Amino acid sequence: MTAKHPNIASAPLRPHTEQSKDRASKRLSTESNGTSEGGQGSSTPVELTALEEAFRRFAIHGDTRATGKEMHGKNWSKLCKDCGVIDGKSITLTDVDIVFSKVKKKSARNITYDEFKTALAELARKKYKDKTGEEAEAEVFKLIEGKAPVIAGVTVRMKDTSKFTGSHKERFDPTGRGKGKAGREDIVDTSGYVSGYKHRGTYEKKVNKPTVGKPM
Repeated sequence: MTAKHPNIASAPLRPHTEQSKDRASKRLSTESNGTSEGGQGSSTPVELTALEEAFRRFAIHGDTRATGKEMHGKNWSKLCKDCGVIDGKSITLTDVDIVFSKVKKKSARNITYDEFKTALAELARKKYKDKTGEEAEAEVFKLIEGKAPVIAGVTVRMKDTSKFTGSHKERFDPTGRGKGKAGREDIVDTSGYVSGYKHRGTYEKKVNKPTVGKPM
């Protein structure tokens, strides 16, 4: 006879996908806290501030491997440009580059969120000289909070009629102005000129040119 094992109460096994989601959620919450798994406060998720959310959006821009914890110089410059920190007067691209090099660690190529705030504080004092340090920082933070990278190149290309081809190209004149109905329908040309002839109408001007009477 085979020995009967006692019944052991156990919870039903959870699908592997759900376990993976739990691990990912726990990792994100611990990353937000800046603590390791199992550390103090790791069980209490911290909601990102609008400024930190903007930092992460720009930090991962154009880099699928980025974690959002650090930001390289190119995206730092883009953030300052897209959010209006750079105004071409009190703050220039050169100022932004200098501050980036100043706040980052000597051997590092990226800046952390804390270093990011330090850099903004430097620029804030230069941008808002008539305000106190805290007031200037608050003004700069407002420019960035909740913002995301601007992808302007796509919009520009879509509006550049010189890049259009096929039937779309025929709907605009060389200046980019729409032709209206003429650009959407095939209108029969009864002028007698070959299509595309550059000197169209010059003959009529010569023939119909008024004659000037000679003085008596």
